[in-house]
Amino acid sequence: MKGKKIITTSGIEIKEVYCEPSAMNELPGEFPFTRGIQADMYRGKPWTMRQYAGFSTAEESNKRYHYLLSQGTMGLSVAFDLPTQIGYDSDHELAEGEVGKVGVAIDSLADIELLFSGIQLKDISTSMTINATAPILLAMYVALAKKQGADLKQLNGTIQNDILKEYAARGTYIFPPSPSMRLITDVFEYCSKEVPKWNTISISGYHIREAGSTAVQELAFTLANGKAYLQAAISKGLEINVFAKRLSFFFNCHNNFFEEIAKFRAARRMWAKITKELGATDAVAQKLRFHTQTGGSTLTAQQPMNNIVRVTTQALAAVLGGTQSLHTNGYDEALSLPTEAAAKIALRTQQIIAFESGATDTVDPLAGSFFIEQLTDELEIAANQYIQRIDAMGGAVKAIELDYIQQEIARSAYEYQKEIENSDRVIVGVNKFDEPEPSAKNLFRVDDAIRNTQISKLKRLKAERDNGTVKKSLAQLKAAAQNNLNLMPYILTAVENYATLGEIADNLRSVFGEY
Repeated sequence: MKGKKIITTSGIEIKEVYCEPSAMNELPGEFPFTRGIQADMYRGKPWTMRQYAGFSTAEESNKRYHYLLSQGTMGLSVAFDLPTQIGYDSDHELAEGEVGKVGVAIDSLADIELLFSGIQLKDISTSMTINATAPILLAMYVALAKKQGADLKQLNGTIQNDILKEYAARGTYIFPPSPSMRLITDVFEYCSKEVPKWNTISISGYHIREAGSTAVQELAFTLANGKAYLQAAISKGLEINVFAKRLSFFFNCHNNFFEEIAKFRAARRMWAKITKELGATDAVAQKLRFHTQTGGSTLTAQQPMNNIVRVTTQALAAVLGGTQSLHTNGYDEALSLPTEAAAKIALRTQQIIAFESGATDTVDPLAGSFFIEQLTDELEIAANQYIQRIDAMGGAVKAIELDYIQQEIARSAYEYQKEIENSDRVIVGVNKFDEPEPSAKNLFRVDDAIRNTQISKLKRLKAERDNGTVKKSLAQLKAAAQNNLNLMPYILTAVENYATLGEIADNLRSVFGEY
């Protein structure tokens, strides 16, 4: 009797048994890097264990960073509030109700100084989830590193700086696509000379997946965006063997364990081929390096302790898939910002996988599995079909302008939600094995009064700084924006003179307009 048909979240049918031997004879660390970008992977060193954190004021977030570092976190990952993400100071009328809510409020270099108080930037790797205002936040970080006496050539970290997925899935853009792409390539050029170890972009599939895409769509749309960034930088005259080494990726990891592992393996192979086709000859420039975060949209407010199991399986999939760094979500994040207790369990999850599970003992331990190898191939084929359609439209920017990518994501999100509501897809504790629950207690909330704190700090800053110097630096920035000059040095000067994030963003709005 034939069994029931089982498909992945991307619609790929899972066979009852896989018997065909794989023709794969690749080695880890060798093109096309399906089996990992390092020959020894985690036997050499474990992935970077990051915990994404940022809330309220810089002072409060600083306390959480010191706590995470004391508990064994190997790198910081900064969350910024919505006004910071879209270029408004905390005293702007549109910032009301949002200051410090989904991340930390940063209005000026003074806030960055407080955010990293007692932390030497030369000793840590910092990832910043920031896009439209990424050049400004990077300039603030560089300015603080200079004040600390750090060697900028050794400064290590990542800015997300991925504006295309903002237009497609997330919405925190400011400027039209053309000047936004200019800012991104300005960062590429500046960092290649001044901060060569900095990862200048983290091309994000995470938010594409959170918006409702399938694994195949996450893979396809992310790499299509990456291809667009490569082409933009090449058009600007940048050398692919130089700038491509500092590109990294940011993927989601959801609950379909084997599909997620195959997705990461397919991504490496596809990116190696894309970079090679565009002229990359240096093996390092062909390698796809990526950070992973467990799936925020998979967390449930019902029976939140179940999320510990979800996060664990997702984290293990990311490790078996060969991630370079990992953030594990707190079990209570469907209800609020993570409590300190939830953040600790999330970190301990990574540490148990790293030091107790045996998953790190050999490289790509699932290689040669008939199932994994064929699933990797099928994900690559399906994703390439999407990329071919996007290329036929003129590339990712054009596909976004035509609303193609947005519509595909929306369609997938709708189908997924229908499956849940019809109980065709089981979500434990939600549409099966559910039970009455008491109201959640001890949730972490940010006080609305912190906006007043930020406004007071802004008033004090503007009273104490040299406003004539600020005005001059903003005028120079505007002139550079009106001409074909790299804007990073001008943004850095304005930041060092304590111009605010909102003042710099408004200056650029006056030239580029808003989208």
